[in-house]
Amino acid sequence: MSTTNPSPLWQPTAEGVAQAQVTKFQTWAAERHGAPADGGYPALHRWSVDDLDTFWKAVTEWFDVRFSTPYTRVLGDRAMPGAAWFPGGTLNYAEHALRAAETRADEPALLYVDETHEPVPVTWSDLRRQVGSLAAELRALGVRPGDRVSGYLPNIPQAVVALLATAAVGGVWTSCAPDFGARSVLDRFQQVEPVVLFAVDGYRYGGKQHDRRDTVAELRRELPTLRAVVHIPLLGTEAPEGALEWSALTSADVEPVFEEVPFDHPLWVLYSSGTTGLPKAIVQSQGGILVEHLKQLGLHCDLGPGDRFFWYTSTGWMMWNFLVSGLLTGTTIVLYDGSPGYPDTGAQWRIAERTGATLFGTSAAYVMACRKADVHPSRDFDLGRVRCVATTGSPLPPDGFRWLHDEVRDDLWIASVSGGTDVCSCFAGAVPTLPVYIGELQAAGLGTDLQSWDAGGKPLTDEVGELVVTNPMPSMPIRFWNDPDGSRYHDSYFDTYPGVWRHGDWITITSRGSVVIHGRSDSTLNRGGVRMGSADIYEAVERLPEIKESLVIGVEQPDGGYWMPLFVHLAPGAALDEDLLNRIKGTIREQLSPRHVPDEVIEVPGVPHTLTGKRIEVPVKRLLQGASMEKAVNVGSVDNVELLRFYEKLARERG
Repeated sequence: MSTTNPSPLWQPTAEGVAQAQVTKFQTWAAERHGAPADGGYPALHRWSVDDLDTFWKAVTEWFDVRFSTPYTRVLGDRAMPGAAWFPGGTLNYAEHALRAAETRADEPALLYVDETHEPVPVTWSDLRRQVGSLAAELRALGVRPGDRVSGYLPNIPQAVVALLATAAVGGVWTSCAPDFGARSVLDRFQQVEPVVLFAVDGYRYGGKQHDRRDTVAELRRELPTLRAVVHIPLLGTEAPEGALEWSALTSADVEPVFEEVPFDHPLWVLYSSGTTGLPKAIVQSQGGILVEHLKQLGLHCDLGPGDRFFWYTSTGWMMWNFLVSGLLTGTTIVLYDGSPGYPDTGAQWRIAERTGATLFGTSAAYVMACRKADVHPSRDFDLGRVRCVATTGSPLPPDGFRWLHDEVRDDLWIASVSGGTDVCSCFAGAVPTLPVYIGELQAAGLGTDLQSWDAGGKPLTDEVGELVVTNPMPSMPIRFWNDPDGSRYHDSYFDTYPGVWRHGDWITITSRGSVVIHGRSDSTLNRGGVRMGSADIYEAVERLPEIKESLVIGVEQPDGGYWMPLFVHLAPGAALDEDLLNRIKGTIREQLSPRHVPDEVIEVPGVPHTLTGKRIEVPVKRLLQGASMEKAVNVGSVDNVELLRFYEKLARERG
């Protein structure tokens, strides 16, 4: 790819650079810890990975992390997997998340928005009081440090209270969104054996009510370790027999008591998408998440007490946990429970306007949907407070950058970020003091030695390679649940390059230090030895107005051949005629290369996704190679199993 020096799409102002938290941190760290005073972000980043121990010590001091027992050293063991962070130190995540209640009791900690789009505030003092009340009730129910507490909940204030109360008692939180079916939830919760379940009676989405009482009853039957079920009547129904009422557990005026736990004590369990087997149950620590999120949200996202942080997410996606951590920086967080496009495609912009969001996070898919739907955010909404629009879930195509710049504001900071559930954070993305180039993530994160490697482990610049991280990050999993010998954890990240994290993405690190994500390396297209990312093809093809969505697969065949079909889901009224076929192939040939032109273009009824909205490439590839549905995919992880049957049938017909 070309990494010549184009003009940046956005440049921070001199005042913006001076006021950024990361600039102030660098000046302070230069005085106290020997960080470079000059050279801006690139120099600070180099220091942060070369002197890892000092950098993370500086982060804990800058953000006033309160260790109730002091740590003996920053990094007891650097090995991956198995790095030991801040051994000896004890602390509590929830205590830090509620600190702003001490000074800003009557200001909003949460703004809750449903499909009416009217924000409802929850103050810092009320959030702290509810957490205190619920934590006391959890202890009364016998919940002890290390016990798992589960939530079958939408993105509502009760979910935040339950997470923080669980952390306060040293329990381990885990959640699924209520649009997950019983089998998908059980695939996750049965692995961790929760003792308490918080559950809604249903949820509202797209203007409709969805009753989930039968699903909750099934969860109760199939989770024998439950000691208590807490009913949250979102649809106003009575509590089922034997369930506790949410209001009764959160009405007392009790100061929270925070269990001081070791730095590496489990905070929560997140799950991989689980498309090809049981989802991986990823365990992250109280201390690791605390310091990683303070760095990411405070320095990279530049969030603080004056900000309002809105990210469209559900409780089944790591971005929800990331959003809740906005509380660590004293930021007001915006919780939206509803459809991303109800009552119209502009819904998320309306919420950003009505909540006064300063950082608005969404998916690249939403940005591109707005572009196709001819949405005009700056014309139709007052977005004067929005400083930054951030995107994740998939790479933001160049057209998405241009659209945000043209349709929101020409001085908008656009932050395409990329990380993973595996670290519940970003490897690369937002830096408030660096320019933004079209199609590129600004830089690798502080403390993250992000590199692009070839098959032999040689670092690459301006060339496509494997995304690797060569030093430990505090939020890397402490382990997987039900992985006693650590083999599943090791095989997931460390089997290709011993001692080095391989994430499974293709990236280019440019000579400017910016990053381009090309898509998953495990579904990478490899034609004649030339590797290409699927994201590049989607970005080109989906500019055509007739293409609603696409899916490209590269299938190695038994005779040594290689079949690369492009599946297209057409917009209403469009037809895959000779003209459209020629335009699809011409677009790919001209914008990418002749090597990228697919062998066939096949119309499909839709593109299947994981429950968190990612296109399913590897399972479709396995179906096309002749695998059975049971072996190719965990059907409970898919948004529409019937769509997969189309690909299964196609594989059979092709023989």
